[in-house]
Amino acid sequence: MASKSVAAAVDFTRIYGSLNLGKETVASLQAFRKRHTEAMRVNSQLKTTHAPVDIAHYRSVLKNQAIVDEAEKILKNYKPVTYDVGEHVKAIEAFEVKAVSKAEETAQKIDAELKDLQATLANIEEARPFEELTVDDVGLARPEVLKATETMISKGKWSVPGYKEKFGDLSLM
Repeated sequence: MASKSVAAAVDFTRIYGSLNLGKETVASLQAFRKRHTEAMRVNSQLKTTHAPVDIAHYRSVLKNQAIVDEAEKILKNYKPVTYDVGEHVKAIEAFEVKAVSKAEETAQKIDAELKDLQATLANIEEARPFEELTVDDVGLARPEVLKATETMISKGKWSVPGYKEKFGDLSLM
């Protein structure tokens, strides 16, 4: 019973949007929910429906009383077949537990990604424009650039390999 109340409290439209599920997945989930709702409605409708057989009416209408007696005997001896659906219910509950845990894991991953993206967005918004950056700022952010520059200077290389091929020679001398 607790699973029904949990399922009723779930906001599926929010889940579909926040998990970025594909259109086919969302359509399948919605079709499943629709079939489940319809099955629950039919089940409750059939539980409330009770149509007893009026044997007296058939005795008054039919001439062959032996058939009515036989039908009455069959109806009295009828016992509905019961099925043990415990295994199916256990399998469904296990699947439900697994699905809920996967959904919680996915929600945690998405929350972590959202935090990272919000931090990145805040970093981008707070960053200085490129024109205001200094060599020291670049060196602090990317120390490998300073190291590569120092190595090139120590070896006597004053030009960047591939620069002339890409940008041309702009020397005035």
